[in-house]
Amino acid sequence: MSEAVVETEWVQQNLNNPKVRIVEVDYDPATAYEQWHVPNAVLIAWKELRHPVRRDFLEPSDFERLMSERGISNDHTVVLYGDYNNWFAAYAFWLFQAYGHEDVRLMNGGRTAWAKEGRPTTKDRPTFPKTQYKVRRVDWGSRRAYLWEVLNKVVHGEVGKNVLLVDVRSPPEYKGEITAPPEYANEQTQVGGHIPGAISIPWAQAVDQQTGKFKPVEELRRIYEGAGITPDKEVITYCRIGERAAHTWFVLKYLLKYPAVRVYDGSWAEWGNLVGAPVKKGDQP
Repeated sequence: MSEAVVETEWVQQNLNNPKVRIVEVDYDPATAYEQWHVPNAVLIAWKELRHPVRRDFLEPSDFERLMSERGISNDHTVVLYGDYNNWFAAYAFWLFQAYGHEDVRLMNGGRTAWAKEGRPTTKDRPTFPKTQYKVRRVDWGSRRAYLWEVLNKVVHGEVGKNVLLVDVRSPPEYKGEITAPPEYANEQTQVGGHIPGAISIPWAQAVDQQTGKFKPVEELRRIYEGAGITPDKEVITYCRIGERAAHTWFVLKYLLKYPAVRVYDGSWAEWGNLVGAPVKKGDQP
């Protein structure tokens, strides 16, 4: 499928491989990692990837500290997986890539696939020697879109022409019927709706809901190209806080090999709280 994806069988065969570090990334470790996890997997709660003060990612120096504490070195093959169909694992993958860790993979299917296949689990937390991790680069340019960029493209009529916006939230969020999915009831925005011109392709269309794994590449291509999302355009994905958008970014960039895909991680939590920002409701772009 892609070198960026590893199957559960490969992970099971490499549970004790000293060159591989398995990492579970959870929204809520209390209901996931702490109940059971892949043997020898270390935990990163998604909020540990966030800046302690402002709405942003943790600084490179803090990323180095986090990696070192988890026993992750620059030379490790890092395999990420997690809850919520790998939403936050894909979000972490995005950050690892931006901070220059090239040898990072996503375990296809995450916790869902591992559990349904009856693979070994544990509650034991592994301990690994501390490392001296160093961030090799900071490169957001080809991965991240900022508010001012998206707003400029909307105002100047580029969306739908040179630039395609993909709203990967649920249809009720896109239409403006709700402002957040039920699991995020405490993280509301001021208004509901979508960015004008954005095409609705919910993230879940890329996943087999029975297995938790990505759908075959040809089926994925039909889904996105059938909705007008083609590789000859610049594509920007967004959701509400960026995690579902990172999942679709991964599909487009690493499974379908689209050359120009970025995540607007400010997403609806930013846009829907911005005074004067253009908003559209209903089911049409």
